[in-house]
Amino acid sequence: MSNVFKTGLLLAVLTVMLVLIGGAIGGRQGMLIAFFVAVAMNFVSYWFSDKMVLAAYGAQPIEEASAPRLYAIVHRLATRAGIPMPRVYMIPSETPNAFATGRNPEHAVVAVTEGIMRILDEEELEGVLAHELSHVKNRDVLISTVAATLAGAITYLAHMAQWAAMFGGRSRDDEEGGSNPIAMILLAILAPIAAMLVQMAVSRAREFQADATGAKVAGRPWGLMKALEKLQMANQAVPMADATPATAHLFIVNPLSGQTLMRLFSTHPPLEERIARLRAMRF
Repeated sequence: MSNVFKTGLLLAVLTVMLVLIGGAIGGRQGMLIAFFVAVAMNFVSYWFSDKMVLAAYGAQPIEEASAPRLYAIVHRLATRAGIPMPRVYMIPSETPNAFATGRNPEHAVVAVTEGIMRILDEEELEGVLAHELSHVKNRDVLISTVAATLAGAITYLAHMAQWAAMFGGRSRDDEEGGSNPIAMILLAILAPIAAMLVQMAVSRAREFQADATGAKVAGRPWGLMKALEKLQMANQAVPMADATPATAHLFIVNPLSGQTLMRLFSTHPPLEERIARLRAMRF
């Protein structure tokens, strides 16, 4: 089963979950409303997610003159990957990390923190940027953003279902009776967990794929391997202060990794497994 098919299947599962929760709250009318909510949220994610995440982290565009080394690496890798030169942004944070965003390769952005520019050498920085440009090439940014948006909508509707159950909410369809309060409470508890697990599966699959594609774009895997080890240790020691679970999936390493609970529900595969897969690659 290809990664593309698995990702499409997982996104379909999230959409179906959203519609079913809408049905549990309001019958067929609720299902229809939930479906249009999913469409609207995906539309917003498609057009505005890059602007929202850049603003959330205070990222600022930088010119080539102020970061010639960074621009040279990005331009070289974009040419190898066969994608347009993305816009380059700098995040004012000492925590070393990076992410890519944008709805397609023509509107892509690569953002790096000030911290990552200080601790990585040329080869390691190239490995990180090759990974991020692979997300752009594979259109992973949009996929992961849509998955996160759907999971957030499911959690919101599940909370609505919980309140409806507590206050005697009933279906409005003529053919249907009232909803079971116990079933709705169970749905309110289990649906967000299921949505989180599906979102994690989508994100982890895309991270593995970007590691592999990035190593090929860079021409070698060890730059990314060394960078991952450095970034993981740095983020565990000093997690990004303003990072949120809603955007954690975008970064090359989990910016919430300093929090024990968040590590249990990480959108990133275990570092050891990522490095092992890179080490096993043959060129």
